[in-house]
Amino acid sequence: MNWAVITPLIIFLLIIFAVGIWSNKLVLKSESFLEGYFLGERQMGGFILAMTMVATYGSASSFIGGPGIAYTQGLGWVLLAMAQLVTGYFTLMVLGKKFAIVARQYKAITLIDFLKERYKSKTVVILSAASIIIFLFSSMTAQWIGGARLVESLTGMPYSTALLIFAFSVLVFVIVGGFRAVALTDTVQGVVMFAGTLILLIATIKAGGGVSNIISDLAAENPNLISPFGAQHNLTPAYVSSFWILVGVGVVGLPQITVRAMSYKNSKAMHNAIIIGTVVVGFIMLGMHLIGVFARPVLPGIKIGDTVMPLLSMKVLPPFVAGIVLAAPMAAIMSTVDALLILVSSALVKDIYLNYIKPDAEDKQIKKVSFSVTAIIGIIVIILALSPPDLIVWLNLFSFGGLESVFIWPVILGLYWSKGNKNGAIASMIIGMGSYILLDRFYPNAFGLHTVVMPIVLSLLGFIIVSLVSQQKEAAGSREG
Repeated sequence: MNWAVITPLIIFLLIIFAVGIWSNKLVLKSESFLEGYFLGERQMGGFILAMTMVATYGSASSFIGGPGIAYTQGLGWVLLAMAQLVTGYFTLMVLGKKFAIVARQYKAITLIDFLKERYKSKTVVILSAASIIIFLFSSMTAQWIGGARLVESLTGMPYSTALLIFAFSVLVFVIVGGFRAVALTDTVQGVVMFAGTLILLIATIKAGGGVSNIISDLAAENPNLISPFGAQHNLTPAYVSSFWILVGVGVVGLPQITVRAMSYKNSKAMHNAIIIGTVVVGFIMLGMHLIGVFARPVLPGIKIGDTVMPLLSMKVLPPFVAGIVLAAPMAAIMSTVDALLILVSSALVKDIYLNYIKPDAEDKQIKKVSFSVTAIIGIIVIILALSPPDLIVWLNLFSFGGLESVFIWPVILGLYWSKGNKNGAIASMIIGMGSYILLDRFYPNAFGLHTVVMPIVLSLLGFIIVSLVSQQKEAAGSREG
């Protein structure tokens, strides 16, 4: 076990736990446990908002899975990954002030709160909670696997032991600190991610003898590695363009990102977050995926793509620096897991338990249920993560596509289209979820596009047609009455 590498990671985890304990004291003092625990009392400034969005979005896929695929696909995957540049900008510009204002009017603490008040439908709430649970278990499993792979690579421990250590650390932190702890540590984690990317990119270029030398080595091995179409020539223009919907435009429909757009304190914070978030996401995504490609000549013959990052760090950096750099993927994974755990927990506690099981529950009881639910979810995900795939990025992208297909139109049209109603929202959610799962299973990449495109188009048509038809029927019924 290389203690020079592990020591910086232990120091990083101790800092994170200290923030969690401090945040827990603030949650306990909060007038509303729910708003303090699940939304940080809507007091995030611009820098914290930007970093929590970056850290939540920059997950195991960005730091472990993304470089792993870039290693196998080449520069074409870097081009595809840069579609993520607009993520923070697009989310905050589309949702922006209106979403935060409406969420405050509705006293909404979660995305499902917003949908419940907007559509006044129990079916919408249950469909929303079910979608979050179904698709986020896939995403959380990916993060758990990423964290375990990292600990496994660093310590030489068996995968299952590494998984338990990582999972225990995250669960204790989230249960203790809640949303405020997640947001504050996301800020630390975002800074670590930025610095780690910069250090490792410079070290990898140096180890490869410079960019021109690395490109020459890649071209000599396989000219397709430096083409925009990927090593297997499978990254077509249609597929790459449609990927922009999955990781760019569609991110507006991700509950873990959307909830951040209702938690900032004023419009100045939002505007600052748009600028900071766009710059940081752009640099991290470009840097990390370039590192994956540039690692190929430096570290040839890696079989499991998800181990590229930790193995490369330990090869091209001094041990202590490698430990600091590897705090970046650990930060990314922890922050995403934190956010997803809080999201699933809030869907079960706030949106199901408090709405339909025990509406008059006291704060003390809510705390117990919240902590218990978070722990149970974590244990289920550990079990799911015990048999990992070689590339976790596919688990994460499956989750992204599913959530976007379900939520994008009920959120956007719920804000901006007054004629949208509960029938349209229900139709859109069912069509989005059903078509995404069926296409992913039986006809992925229809018409050469990413699987998410068709469900998003079908769910939009479903929302508009059903809303208009049901509105006409109601109007006709009221005239007859």
